[in-house]
Amino acid sequence: MPAEDYAQNIQEQLGEFWLPRIYRERILKLRTRSYHFDKADAAGRVVIQHTLLGVELKIGRKRLLCPDLATARYLSVFARLGCQDVAVPYDITKISHLADELESSWYRMLLLVEQEARGESTRFRGRVRGLLLAKIRAEILEAGAGTRVPEFKLKKR
Repeated sequence: MPAEDYAQNIQEQLGEFWLPRIYRERILKLRTRSYHFDKADAAGRVVIQHTLLGVELKIGRKRLLCPDLATARYLSVFARLGCQDVAVPYDITKISHLADELESSWYRMLLLVEQEARGESTRFRGRVRGLLLAKIRAEILEAGAGTRVPEFKLKKR
């Protein structure tokens, strides 16, 4: 079976836990602001670090200061995917729960790759992962990153 079929099968198995679906249906429905990763940020190992100055998201050699752990966890998923522009919920109380969902989807996808293609070579499993990541990036790019600054609807008197 070709790698594309494995990737399609894994996407179908994820169903409502497919990461772009969570992004479109749960995140973009909220009031959000856009976040941009520099091109240099989009590649490299992603690590969350606790420092004396607070929580940092380290991507390759670059460090990004985050306001809290939940935001760092949320952004780390998109950094691992290699996304350049993403929507971040303006309401910080929702970020932790969404970060849980995104991380769960991420690890479930990786587990399914290993489970479904266990009889295949490491290189083949890497190809399946690459196909899935490219599809996720494309769907998130298509969905968009929301507005640069959240909208505030004022009531007229």
